[in-house]
Amino acid sequence: MKKSVLIIGIGRLGGHLAEKMQDLGHDVIALDSKEESINKIAGHFDDARIADYTNEDVLRALDIPSFDLCFITVGDDFEASMITTLLLKKLGAKYVAARARDDIQCELLKKVGADEIIYADGEVADKLAIRHNGNNIFDYVALAGGYAIFEVPIVKEWKGKTIAELDVRKKYKINIIAIKTGTAINASIMPDYAFRGDEHIFVLGQSRDVFKLSSKT
Repeated sequence: MKKSVLIIGIGRLGGHLAEKMQDLGHDVIALDSKEESINKIAGHFDDARIADYTNEDVLRALDIPSFDLCFITVGDDFEASMITTLLLKKLGAKYVAARARDDIQCELLKKVGADEIIYADGEVADKLAIRHNGNNIFDYVALAGGYAIFEVPIVKEWKGKTIAELDVRKKYKINIIAIKTGTAINASIMPDYAFRGDEHIFVLGQSRDVFKLSSKT
């Protein structure tokens, strides 16, 4: 499903994230207060703007509620990140992911409304983009040959049915390698396991096949 994405702060992380989200087929608006940052990427994006993202009127003009995802990847001005997070939520942002460098910044960003924290040293742009590309993808580990391991919730219609009945390998072209219930993980999967309805599953497969599965959850 195509999403509308706003990315604020076009440094290394923001620029890579913007490029990856666009490559995945989403509509991206890239925003930065520095002309040189926008000039570096302008030729690769239909909509890259120089703007003061701490100005409420500037953000209001973008129609913030229309974005499915807003990423704040400002790396050198935490005060600006906090102000922008606060303004985005005030203006009706559906989902705001903001960058933090330590636990204190993390707590402060959560207090002003951030839905997700991106640790500068712990989450790379590719992983972030893939996780938000599909619906309900909770974690992702890339492997060779286009394969990856994903954590996703089960499809609602699977409740009460066994793995053997569902035949997921044939129908969805994925392999279930573990089941997570709460914080407990079961890696010894039996064909007669019947889903309760609240589980997450760890699946191995091609990204495109997992995206199709996650769109049904």
